[in-house]
Amino acid sequence: MLILKAEDVRTTLPMKEAIEAMKVAYASLSDGKANVPQRIHVSIPNHDAISLFMPAYMKNESDEALAIKVVSLFPKNPPRGLAYIQAAVLVIESDTGRAIALLEGSTLTAIRTGAGSGAAIDLLSRKDSKVLAIFGAGPQGKTQLEAACAVRDIEKVFIYNPTQSKSEKFVEEMSAIHKNIRVAKNPKEAIEHADIICTATGSKQAVFDDKDVKAGTHISAIGAYTPEMQELPIETVARSKIVVDSFDTVMSEAGDIVKALKANLITEKNIHAELGEIVLGKKVGRENDNEITFFKSVGNAVQDAMAAQVALKNAKKMKIGQEVEF
Repeated sequence: MLILKAEDVRTTLPMKEAIEAMKVAYASLSDGKANVPQRIHVSIPNHDAISLFMPAYMKNESDEALAIKVVSLFPKNPPRGLAYIQAAVLVIESDTGRAIALLEGSTLTAIRTGAGSGAAIDLLSRKDSKVLAIFGAGPQGKTQLEAACAVRDIEKVFIYNPTQSKSEKFVEEMSAIHKNIRVAKNPKEAIEHADIICTATGSKQAVFDDKDVKAGTHISAIGAYTPEMQELPIETVARSKIVVDSFDTVMSEAGDIVKALKANLITEKNIHAELGEIVLGKKVGRENDNEITFFKSVGNAVQDAMAAQVALKNAKKMKIGQEVEF
């Protein structure tokens, strides 16, 4: 079995390759070539925690992938010096059932989530997009920046986080990715000139005002993965072209969508497409420079399976990782 640590995953899963892999993953999902059972939630009440078990299998003309991710959210970890999110991805050989690799899952999740947004930005944002706004200064926000810069010529970046010190640390850590990152004093400053907005927060209320979103903006929202959470104003959702990663999961889990539905501002018919349908050419993406496009993702296990396949292929070429008997 091959073991890939966090640094190995970062090396073997470069963002541009990850973005193309996410397009394949989304296409397989929309084309019925992926088998993704509903993820299993296991509550751990003694620790106020939860573990999620996410299996997936996909096959198309050139790729085949089988994997399961276990991701655990332990809110009491940070004071103990441990990350809030703990995760691992087990890769299974699809023609034998052998367990062949174990990958550090938090890094893989951050990269594949950013890459999912990158795929949406590539397919839905204006080609001349130059200004990026990011909400959330954590690991997910960092890969949102990396992904946007991989597919668009970004000239200016605004980062907003309620805790300004976290935004300042974000600027320091991400200066190698982009030299012109500014800390926004408030949400309006972050988005009033933005061509692309990426939200990666755990918010339960809108993180910006609808009136500050300009025409032609693309929004990628990867937080709000429960019905109680929310990142976008429901008014923004209502006036956007809505594209999702998976129709079924978004309708039941994505707070941004669920709350707009409950307010009767949208119906199911307002969901324009799954991103995979646009990849496959079954639906159109952006049709003019004035429409607001909104990509909503709650994450899907097929992304983990495809990302792991890319990492393993590169690890073998680069001779990275530790082989252990199993």
